[in-house]
Amino acid sequence: MRNNLSSQIVLSHVSPRLYKPDDVFEASRVQRMEKIKTTIFETADEGSKVIATEIASLIRHKQALGEKAVIAMAAGRSSSDVFNLLVKMHKEEGLSFKNVVFFSLYEYYPLVDKKQACYGEMSKLFFSHVDIAPENIHFIDGTMPQDQVLAACQQIEKQITEEGGLDFVLLGIGRMGNIAFNEPGTQSNSQTRLVLLDNNSREDAKSLFGTMEQVPAASITLGIGTILNAKRIVLCAWGDTKAQQIKKAVEEPYSTACPASALQLHKNAEVILNLAAADQLTRIHQPWLVTSCDWNDQLTRRAIVWLCQMTGKPILKLTNKDYNDYGLSDLITLYGSAYNCNIKIFNDLQHTITGWPGGKPNADDTNRPERAKPFPKDILIFSPHPDDDVISMGGTFSRLINQGHNVHIAYETSGCIAVCDDEVIRFMDFIKGFNLLHDTHSDVINKKYDEFIHFLQQEKIGDQDTRDILDLKALIRRGEATAACRHMGLDKSHIHFLNLPFYETGTIKKNDLSQADVDIVKRLLLELKPQEMFVAGDLADPHGTHKVCLDAVLAAIDELKDTEPWLHDCRIWMYRGAWMEWEVDLIEMAVPMSPEELRFKRNTILKHQSQMESAPFMGNDERLFWQRAEDRNHETARLYAQLGLANYEAIEAFVQYHIL
Repeated sequence: MRNNLSSQIVLSHVSPRLYKPDDVFEASRVQRMEKIKTTIFETADEGSKVIATEIASLIRHKQALGEKAVIAMAAGRSSSDVFNLLVKMHKEEGLSFKNVVFFSLYEYYPLVDKKQACYGEMSKLFFSHVDIAPENIHFIDGTMPQDQVLAACQQIEKQITEEGGLDFVLLGIGRMGNIAFNEPGTQSNSQTRLVLLDNNSREDAKSLFGTMEQVPAASITLGIGTILNAKRIVLCAWGDTKAQQIKKAVEEPYSTACPASALQLHKNAEVILNLAAADQLTRIHQPWLVTSCDWNDQLTRRAIVWLCQMTGKPILKLTNKDYNDYGLSDLITLYGSAYNCNIKIFNDLQHTITGWPGGKPNADDTNRPERAKPFPKDILIFSPHPDDDVISMGGTFSRLINQGHNVHIAYETSGCIAVCDDEVIRFMDFIKGFNLLHDTHSDVINKKYDEFIHFLQQEKIGDQDTRDILDLKALIRRGEATAACRHMGLDKSHIHFLNLPFYETGTIKKNDLSQADVDIVKRLLLELKPQEMFVAGDLADPHGTHKVCLDAVLAAIDELKDTEPWLHDCRIWMYRGAWMEWEVDLIEMAVPMSPEELRFKRNTILKHQSQMESAPFMGNDERLFWQRAEDRNHETARLYAQLGLANYEAIEAFVQYHIL
């Protein structure tokens, strides 16, 4: 099973010479905007391997000298693959960690149990698998009394000094540019200390603690000054959610507003990225500003969209002077004139717009995103949670039904952990009331009612819901999804609840994708054999479920592609969810919506009542999901209008996936 195919999705072709320069002169040109040494790899796997190899080399070098290797790291999504590789080196290559002294970058405070949070994660991920000496592991005790915190912070600084300083620090970067828990505003000389966590940091920590209420209010963290005293610092980042903060840290002047930019002050710091995390760096996103370009249609489109935004002009009003003033004279040479280039890109964008997402019958489809035939099509929409379909592509979903296609929807997970306890109590009250109303005294209903209410009222922080309660929460989500589909006119027999096993842990932390998950998807594909599919390509999903669900679909396709020829005639479209939208230069199908259609979409989203204001995983965005969706769809339409195209009320956008 190829279980990570989503990481191989290339949204835009990036010339290798932009991230693997041929010589020092080219490197100097493309990297001239970067104030920290930055190395870019195609995948996170490649970058993690390089980091793990460097750490292993340091450990072996110190062993040869009879010295200790003093390392500071923390468990997190960015570093997890590095830890896995180090464990593998220990087991397969005999890499010993007996000479390693480990300092944690931070620990949450206060904790009920010192084995919670970072220490617990590190133990499961790393310490329990290697031969590091317990006395060489320095973790701050998150359970200590408040009056001991200051002394404990001073003790950490003393221990680092006694060990000869930190040899190597591996950092990630937070959504506000923080390193460890040094939040915006932290000075470059800060030392180990207690810091109060802001909402963003607490939101990120929910994966460890379950709910926002369970996340500790503070953290004890190594300071930026402590980190900058290390001999070697590496910051790694994977994925497009990190791209904006990476640009600030690497290219913009040092500022306390972006703590990671303090690495500009260190003589031996390096940032290691995959292409997705590097996407906003000038050499990747606007390479024409630093070097000559290998122009293709997509890069040209990106450049012209950028030029329109810089000049405030629509595409067809751009002039030769505009191109020359903003470093795009190469395009005039390539196309002969600004006019020729303008027409080419205008037509490319115009051809992405379609009111027929399933293909328009009896029409010339030469310049349409989707084929005219066959019509009607068998269409399958995959939705990671029971509301992603309507949030992300509700307008398109409805139009496919109204235009006569045979549409099926597959909800990949139950979504049970995203239902508040109050919703369970409300539904149990209804069930009991219904029975009383009809004078039907069910012992089962009464027993379950008492059992559920007692559990939920006595539930303590950290307690896990019972299977019965999780099943009821899943039933609530299922009922809402069914109501939304009914509102759109979809037959109930076309709704498929897959309940992929990886999700059913009862906790925020999910299992890895397994063959059992993939087999469920394969069975549905073989049953329906769709001619068009829609999948969630929202790799920026902060909870990770979208990515696993996408990998399940892609793995199923991969296992069927050699034996099922119909798959190669199936057009696969990726949509994005409530967090971000495809950039205009990536969009291959844009489906416009009228004000009435947008209102209908909103009302469909509102069928998911448990996901309104009380949903546990709203993120740090205070807008409700329907508001996020509308704002995103309005913004895409506004961008198209600014480029001189038709001025629609709203647009949903899609990118085609090509089978690898």
